[in-house]
Amino acid sequence: MRIVSITGLSGSGKSTGVRVLEDEGFFCIDNLPVSLIPTFVDLVERSKDRARAVALVMDIRDLESLEGYEKVLQWVREAGHTVEIIFFDASDEVLIRRFSETRRRHPVSEGGSVPEGIRYEREQLAGLRRMATKIIDTSEFNVHQLKDAVLSFVKGTGEPRDMTVHLQSFGYRYGIPLESDLVIDVRFLPNPYFVWELREFSGLDPLVRQFVLKKEETRRFLEKFTDMLEFLIPGYRREGKSYLTISTGCTGGKHRSVAVTEELRAFFAGKNVIVKVTHRDIGKG
Repeated sequence: MRIVSITGLSGSGKSTGVRVLEDEGFFCIDNLPVSLIPTFVDLVERSKDRARAVALVMDIRDLESLEGYEKVLQWVREAGHTVEIIFFDASDEVLIRRFSETRRRHPVSEGGSVPEGIRYEREQLAGLRRMATKIIDTSEFNVHQLKDAVLSFVKGTGEPRDMTVHLQSFGYRYGIPLESDLVIDVRFLPNPYFVWELREFSGLDPLVRQFVLKKEETRRFLEKFTDMLEFLIPGYRREGKSYLTISTGCTGGKHRSVAVTEELRAFFAGKNVIVKVTHRDIGKG
């Protein structure tokens, strides 16, 4: 197994780090006592649905057992598992500001001040910091930069972030999909519904697609819209967006929106994204 230990100072971003690992398929356990790690590893090994990647959150809350941490990790390594430690850190000034903004009490302040709690926590976690495989200083990070830093460590630098693009056709008659990030109205395009021999077919049929896509206004629209997508997608990636839903609507969701959605599917092929396509209302009406 690959075992990643998430540790570091309170308020430094450990919770965000755990969520990133969960999204990457890690089985995450928060605040497991160090003494139980060998038992946990043994149970996972024996499990029918054995996890290949595990994240364990270890911090000041388990202070009493931290002294045996190094010995336990050595045992795990000798058992044949890969063990990595990510230590999250930040400057005292930043940590104090974060506690002030969230109005949270420092977990070890015991009625004292936040600076005193931070100072004590640094002293107690110094050994773990020295053992760390990776130290991430989050002082200057926003949440998206922090996610990227964790992904870079877990997946290796240079590997692009996976992004899922959900292309969805729909009919305005049945309402706009609430999960939409971008909504595109293609009711301005010529409607195959009014062509008798095409009415019963959907936008998946070659004749309907040809009718919609050969129109000059359709070609100009797709040219301008895909040009906008070429501009938007890199920006969404930089801001950490991993899931984008583009909903394309026509009146009934059977002809024009389906044909255009299928054309967008072809556009995203080879764009280093995961494409999911749904024709929500194609069978209605």
